Amino acid sequence: MKYFQPLLCALLWIFHWAPAWAEKADRDKPMLIEADRMQHDEAKKLTQFFGNVQANKGTMVMRAARIDVQQDDQGKQKAWLWATAGERVFFRQKREGLDEYTEGEAETAEYEGATDVLTLLTRAEMRILRGTQLADQIQGHQIIFNSITEVMSVDGQRKDKNTDARSQRVRAVLMPKPAASAPVPPPLRTSPALKSGKP
Repeated sequence: MKYFQPLLCALLWIFHWAPAWAEKADRDKPMLIEADRMQHDEAKKLTQFFGNVQANKGTMVMRAARIDVQQDDQGKQKAWLWATAGERVFFRQKREGLDEYTEGEAETAEYEGATDVLTLLTRAEMRILRGTQLADQIQGHQIIFNSITEVMSVDGQRKDKNTDARSQRVRAVLMPKPAASAPVPPPLRTSPALKSGKP
């Protein structure tokens, strides 16, 4: 019973998100990065960006104090993000075919370009916005999110023992989706008897 509630919240979150995918075209877009300073090591295929870093990949936006990007021999990219002390990195991406966005924050993050998997670690939070309105929200110690399938795994447990009970719980707020608007009934037709004036 101790772990039932956080597990239920996580399962509800996964099923709630399942029908829609992240913007498909983002996977083939280049990653564009701006920063205050950059350092590149060609032997390691590693590029480091420091200071007010913003990375864009299609509709995907990532912001952090530092981002390291490594590229393999097949051209696939992997990125690590760090926030300044007391702050969190930021992630945002449009959902395919909808006016909805996925947002995430954490102290550190890792993005795997080959699989489109984002891992948020420490004070992790994911949100769905419908337009500009906050719809759903989940918090945990670690969130692993697949942008292609929109399957999420949430862990509230830290690996150290110096945490209180509250920090070891997954917390979720799931808003009901607005009901589809009712179909408009056809206009009323005049009875042939009324048209002719007959009773």
